[in-house]
Amino acid sequence: MLRYLSSSLFLAIIALLGIGLVQVYSSSFIFATESYGDGLFFFKRQLAFALLSFAVLVGTIHIPFRYIEKYGWALWFMATLGVLATFVPGLGVRVGGALRWIQLPMGLRFEPAELLKISFSVWFASLLCRRENSLNSMKWYWLVLATITPMVLMLKQPDFGSFAIVTMVAVTLLFAFGLQWKYITAAFAIIIPAFYFLVMNVPYRRARVLAFLDPWADPAQKGFQVIQSMLSFHSGGLTGAGLGQGQGKLFFLPEAHTDFTLAVLGEEMGFIGFVAVLALYAFVVFRGIQVAVKTEEPFKRALALGLSVTFALSVFINAGVVMGLLPTKGLTLPFLSYGGSSLLTLAFMFGLILNIENTFEEDRFSKRFSGQRWNSAKAKS
Repeated sequence: MLRYLSSSLFLAIIALLGIGLVQVYSSSFIFATESYGDGLFFFKRQLAFALLSFAVLVGTIHIPFRYIEKYGWALWFMATLGVLATFVPGLGVRVGGALRWIQLPMGLRFEPAELLKISFSVWFASLLCRRENSLNSMKWYWLVLATITPMVLMLKQPDFGSFAIVTMVAVTLLFAFGLQWKYITAAFAIIIPAFYFLVMNVPYRRARVLAFLDPWADPAQKGFQVIQSMLSFHSGGLTGAGLGQGQGKLFFLPEAHTDFTLAVLGEEMGFIGFVAVLALYAFVVFRGIQVAVKTEEPFKRALALGLSVTFALSVFINAGVVMGLLPTKGLTLPFLSYGGSSLLTLAFMFGLILNIENTFEEDRFSKRFSGQRWNSAKAKS
């Protein structure tokens, strides 16, 4: 355990877990008191998930990477079955018009799309690094079908945010692994009109775009969330109102402990606290990409890069929405928003990245040790 304390990425993840617990407590206390009669309702659950997530993080670090490389693709199929299960009557749960959750015992819910976003990098990295063998052993259209099917299901739920993240991760990996510019240009020529069609031809998505362009046109309805979010940031000023002293979470700011928790942080911790948290996120992304660059094995490189981009996009989209820079989208903020599904899958994500970092450090040590033994033997001879 002590050796992980030398990993700046590991320490940054632990810091985000701690900040997240404080943030869930602060943003949910009043709502939990009014709704459940227990101000610690959400905090106690988040604490339990944080402890479990820590176990998942450490456990994933210790998984022999050859198993991940050989059987990791199975996660994509498990996640696909999970998304498919949300459409099963009595099993899937519809919240806010979206059918994204599976009902579990003890009143818990699981969102398979969270696992899908993580497992996509494993699946796609496997395809990129074994494409010749894969195409020889399977018909290419089965691989395309296995890739496209869960993404279509996400649109059906609907979960456009997760769909957009997976699509952008795929494009990033294709670009990073040498796809020619003419194919990338052709892909964007298809993706951009398709995104426009998926947004502007769906009434509630079009309404979100219009509210983003002019939230004050309908301040009591469509523009309410983003206006309240901006008011919270304005109230925070430079140094903030103080932990627990924010007013926006007092039933003014919708989803204060989930999608808009960053606005609560901005009000209570001010611009300085807000920038500090974003800097911590940026550091985690930087370290993840650094791990991808340093490793020499293509699968590990593709996996670390895909996971880092997934994390970066999740933070970017949530922060953009909360600051009014992007249309409203129901994506949680990694580590800081309340949610067990997100926390567990994030722990698994960074367990994989730390596993890659760990094997990289071990390989570097063994090479250095082998070199020292060789030099020593050569000197003796």
